[in-house]
Amino acid sequence: MADIHIPKTHKAAVYDKPGSISTKIEMVETPTPGPGEVLVNLTHSGVCHSDIGVMKSDWVSLPFPTQPGQVGGHEGVGKIVAMGPAGSAAASPVKVGDRVGIKWISATCASCPACLAGHDGICFNQKISGYYTPGTFQQYVLAPANYVTPIPEGLGSAEAAPMLCAGVTTYAALRRSGALSGEWVVVLGAGGGLGHIAVQLSSRGMSHRVIGVDHVSKKDLVLESGAEHFIPLPQASDPKDAPSITDQVLALTGGLGAHAVLVLSAANAAYASSIPLLRFGGRVVCVGIPEGAALPIASAAPQILVAKALSIVGVAVGDRKEAGEVLELAARGVVKTHYRVEKMEKLTDVFEEMDQGRLRGRVVLDLA
Repeated sequence: MADIHIPKTHKAAVYDKPGSISTKIEMVETPTPGPGEVLVNLTHSGVCHSDIGVMKSDWVSLPFPTQPGQVGGHEGVGKIVAMGPAGSAAASPVKVGDRVGIKWISATCASCPACLAGHDGICFNQKISGYYTPGTFQQYVLAPANYVTPIPEGLGSAEAAPMLCAGVTTYAALRRSGALSGEWVVVLGAGGGLGHIAVQLSSRGMSHRVIGVDHVSKKDLVLESGAEHFIPLPQASDPKDAPSITDQVLALTGGLGAHAVLVLSAANAAYASSIPLLRFGGRVVCVGIPEGAALPIASAAPQILVAKALSIVGVAVGDRKEAGEVLELAARGVVKTHYRVEKMEKLTDVFEEMDQGRLRGRVVLDLA
């Protein structure tokens, strides 16, 4: 293989004013991979709502405020251009020239109780891409050779990027929902970056009957993604006697409710509405993390949970096996991300659009 030119510096979008929505393009030093590491020349990175939570330090669950100069991003795709020192490459599952992806969790310890049990997605010592670890809003980044995700041939890099977070997270959430083929699944936040992917995976990949709930402006996207029904969020202009979301879900499901509800929205109100949508034995899957103070699920009274045999589970991200599986589904065309491509210089504008709830689907950055 011909020598690959690796520049001494490269372009990155940094959080220059953490606590607010602001990014700045800077030239940063290109790192050298150490033992067990690879250097990836990134070409694309998805933009996730979680990046806003990190940039603004809005998540009370994160122990430290985001530092100025942090490079965010956790949906990166590119080619390996360098390996660590001699000895690390021999046992490596990847090689120079391979196209790989970098996920929300950029590295795991492989030795904590969660990792040993096969739950690397909740590693106790995880490193988060874009939070105290350089993220994917840049042209070159280091990653552990044993934790990057190979990208299937035939799947474009821009298409693959959102699968590394939105795809694997919703895939894992659906698997943990307990819903079987032919059963009802309600997706709250169905027209968002995670939501429209979840609708496709649920309806087309798992043969669920999907009810999507989101702002009325996202109706077409939700239905095109495979939802059987769409329910708009209440508007101030709605008649006072307009049927509630719960009323509409019950009407569509024969008065019983859904077998599972996925909460992909970061709104506390979405969680508050989730329990009444379930039938007996149903399950709420918590995915979206509210920014600021997260409130308890108001409708999750113990007597209701007990009487209807309901359950509530949480899903952060999937594991490495699920990441590979959802990428294969994307390569087969089972799921397609609704996205548009923007240059790195437009990142602040994209964040503002996302923060205002105006973004349909996903944005992928072209890092050239």
